[in-house]
Amino acid sequence: MDYSRNLKALPPYVFAELDRKKSAAREQGRDIIDLGIGDPDRPTPKRIIDKFTEAVNKPSNHRYPIGRGSRIFKEAVVKWMEKRFNVGVSDKEVMCLIGAKDGVTHLPLAFVNPGDIVLVPDPGYPGYTSGTILAGGVAFPVPLTAEKDFLPDLSKLPEELLRLTKILWLNYPNNPTSATADYPFYEEIISYAEKYDFIVAQDAPYSEIYFGAPPISMFQIQGAKQHCIEFYSMSKTYNMTGWRIGFAVGGEKIINGLATVKENMDSGTFSAIQEASAWTLLNCDTEAAGIRELYRRRAEVFSAGLKLLGYDVLKSNATLYLWVKVPGNYDSMNFCAKVLEEADIVLTPGIGFGKSANKYFRIALTVEEEQIHKSLERLKKVKI
Repeated sequence: MDYSRNLKALPPYVFAELDRKKSAAREQGRDIIDLGIGDPDRPTPKRIIDKFTEAVNKPSNHRYPIGRGSRIFKEAVVKWMEKRFNVGVSDKEVMCLIGAKDGVTHLPLAFVNPGDIVLVPDPGYPGYTSGTILAGGVAFPVPLTAEKDFLPDLSKLPEELLRLTKILWLNYPNNPTSATADYPFYEEIISYAEKYDFIVAQDAPYSEIYFGAPPISMFQIQGAKQHCIEFYSMSKTYNMTGWRIGFAVGGEKIINGLATVKENMDSGTFSAIQEASAWTLLNCDTEAAGIRELYRRRAEVFSAGLKLLGYDVLKSNATLYLWVKVPGNYDSMNFCAKVLEEADIVLTPGIGFGKSANKYFRIALTVEEEQIHKSLERLKKVKI
């Protein structure tokens, strides 16, 4: 018995050693502050839980949720896209997901053949690469650099590579860098997609965690639907990571491809969660604004404190992360191991997001402000 070639081709889990050290530290009774995982620390707002309680008590919600989403959920997504972006979509252009990751990792199975190219951001979420490999495709890293505001520059890629490309992954607001993108950037990207006939897949779970102007949708650009799909999540916007619900919006052909894969892989999201989430999309702007303000405040406090300690912190425009340069001559894994050993703090090494990120580390803003100040005090012990 042996694993498949595709499974064996997956890159190694670079965080394994750090996780081992974190577990060992906790077993020793050390008080570890975990700034590694992007999982909201506060509970789902009570009004959303109350709506779910109401929905879960309906017998009709306990049947198989087969299909592309319930009528009530898809109608809410259509209304939300109109309200949020002033974009009109039909129910054939939306579908429910078991969280955005569900759509991200399954999309290549619908469009990528063995040997096809998928352009993935470096640094970027590992799911773009793993989904590509499991579909038999080739993940080609596209560097995101501070000099280019962490936006990919497709003009640097050879034309023969672009002709083999099936999907280009984008992620704005960006994890891990917190960068954002504007109209001219998307217009240029879509022009490439039209010329070379590939899909632009925007992973947008942080679309509602922003600290300045609200991020835009690619569908605000004329003609984008033919080549574009966007993935949204309830997880970060409403502190609903454990609920596992998100949605995709895109051109009908792209949605049909993804839906066909999912119809053969799973039976959808619990109908009561869909019903509560539909209500949330249309009625919980106040809760979303409060969560957004919480992360803005945490980013401000943590950034200011790190700068006083001598760290080079990139300005956080969005998301629930800080992207910080590794000091001195350390690489990201060695520095994060040093911080864990000397300060009992877990950070995420940049190398986990791609080779171009080995001189950065990521901080998740998922602890209360008291813990932020405690972390800053501990970091004073780390010589940089």
